[in-house]
Amino acid sequence: MIKPKKGIHILPSLFTTGNVFCGFYSFIAALNDKYFLAAWAIVFAIIFDILDGRIARMTKTTSAFGMQYDSLADVISFGMAPAFLCYAWVLKPFGRVGWMAAFLYLLCAALRLARFNSTKPDIQGQYFTGLATPAAAAVIASIIIAFEDLLGTKVHPGFMVATVYILAFLMVSNVKYPAFKKFEFRKRVTFTRFLLVVLLIYVLATIPKIALFIISFGYTLFGPLRALSLQKNKQNAVLNNIRHP
Repeated sequence: MIKPKKGIHILPSLFTTGNVFCGFYSFIAALNDKYFLAAWAIVFAIIFDILDGRIARMTKTTSAFGMQYDSLADVISFGMAPAFLCYAWVLKPFGRVGWMAAFLYLLCAALRLARFNSTKPDIQGQYFTGLATPAAAAVIASIIIAFEDLLGTKVHPGFMVATVYILAFLMVSNVKYPAFKKFEFRKRVTFTRFLLVVLLIYVLATIPKIALFIISFGYTLFGPLRALSLQKNKQNAVLNNIRHP
């Protein structure tokens, strides 16, 4: 019987710890009515979450411990933190309806992570099944950043309740979303792709708040729109087969 290797890989685990810290800080900021800072803490948690996995794969330090630690960190930063932030920001006046909506978001985030850990990814690893928890958290964070800083007001509570329910449903749905796991910085790419990456970095650096809002909503809508497009193509193919057997 092969004994599992003991010890923890320091570098990727440090980035995962940064993820946990940002999620915890989001709680603290929200408790002190600093919703703008709480939202940005979630954004930085997303950055740490992206980096820890890529660093683990690049340095060949992936491990079962790292996967479990990353999932627990995601429950905190992309499940509990956004749910509590939504409740504290605009859902509290709704009473039971408000905190139940926040709880549903947390529950679906936990179920999404549990499903991800217990099922094998698709063969090519190009798609996620259901909206990833960091993407859902990015939508909530971008809404708060946009309204708190750019508009200086709060969003209508009804809109936030609807958004929370939609995000919760998408996380546990079977809708496919791009995983972007095939993108490697060490590999050669075409000049056009390089220009697109530079343009994306430029936009994020120039107008980060607006760019975050557009990218997060665009990615969230991409899954359902792609599913509808595929369904329509299948229906057209069936009709063509019937008309031209």
